[in-house]
Amino acid sequence: MRRGFAFLAFAGIAWGTTGAAVEVIYRTSDLGPMAISFWRFLAGAVLLLPVRALRPPRNAARAPQPAGRRALLLVGTGTGLAVFQTAYFAAVRDTGLAVGTIVSLGAAPVFTAVGGRLFLGERIGRAGVLAFAGALAGLTVLVLGNQPGVVHPAGMAAALLSAAGYAVSNLLGRWTGRHGTGEGAFTLTLWSFLIGAAVMLPPAFAEGLLPHGGNFTEAALLMLYVAAITTALAYPLYFAGVGLLRAATASVVMLLEPVSAAVLAVLFLDERLTAGTVAGTVILLGAIASLALSESRLRARPETP
Repeated sequence: MRRGFAFLAFAGIAWGTTGAAVEVIYRTSDLGPMAISFWRFLAGAVLLLPVRALRPPRNAARAPQPAGRRALLLVGTGTGLAVFQTAYFAAVRDTGLAVGTIVSLGAAPVFTAVGGRLFLGERIGRAGVLAFAGALAGLTVLVLGNQPGVVHPAGMAAALLSAAGYAVSNLLGRWTGRHGTGEGAFTLTLWSFLIGAAVMLPPAFAEGLLPHGGNFTEAALLMLYVAAITTALAYPLYFAGVGLLRAATASVVMLLEPVSAAVLAVLFLDERLTAGTVAGTVILLGAIASLALSESRLRARPETP
C-alpha cells in the first residue's frame, strides 16, 4: 500500500509539470496537441525499449492468459491514454493550464468511481466517501476561484473527454492487478505507448508533425523532458501503483496532479493566485492525506476469521 501511494504521488506530481511544459511549447512553437501527444508516446517507447532489453526474463511458468483479455488490456489502455493526454493538451490550449488540469482530474474520480462500482464491484466506505467529497469540494473551489472568462466551453469539453480516457486506463490497470493478464507494469506501459503512438499518428500527421516556426531547440528540450520524466518514468510507476490500490483511491491520490499544475501555473505562467486557489489546494491535500490515513488504518487492522 505504501509503495502504491508513493508511486502514484510521484506520477501525479510529475504529470502536473506536463501541462506547464506543453503550455510553454505552445508559446514557443506552432505544434498542436495531436503532434505533441504522438511525439510523447513515441519518444517514451523509444526510451523504454533499451531498458526492456536489459531486464531479466520473467518467469515463463506463469499460465498463459486468454488472447482476447490481453488484447483488451493493451488496446484499451493505449487508446484510453491517447484520449486522456491528447484531450488534456487541447484543454490546456483552449482554457489554460490550471482550469484544464483541474477539470480533467476533477471529473476523473467521478468517472472512475462509477466505473469501479459498475465493472469491478468496488464499494466506497465512509472514509472514502468523505475523502471523495472533500476532493470534489476542493476542485469546485479551485474552478470557481478563477477569474471570469477563464473557463471556455471547448476547453471544458476537452477536459471532460480527457477525464473519461483517464478513467478507462485507471480501471483497466486495476482490473489487471486483480485478475492478471500476464503483463507487468513495465510491459503494459511500453505496449500502451506503442499503441498510443499508432493511434495518434494519422491525426498528428494531418495536424503537422514538426514545428514550422518559433524556438525549435526549446520545444525539443521540453518534449525530451516530457518523454523521459513524465512519460517513460512516471507511467510505469503509475501502472504499478494502480495495481496496488483500489481504483477510486488511486484516482483521488492522483489529484496531486492538478494541485502541482496550479502551483506551477501561478509561479511560472503568470496565472493569478486567488484565495479560491489556495483554499481549494488545501482542501485537496487534506482529502488525500485523510484517505491515505484511513487506508493505512484499514490495512493495519487484523482480519476477523
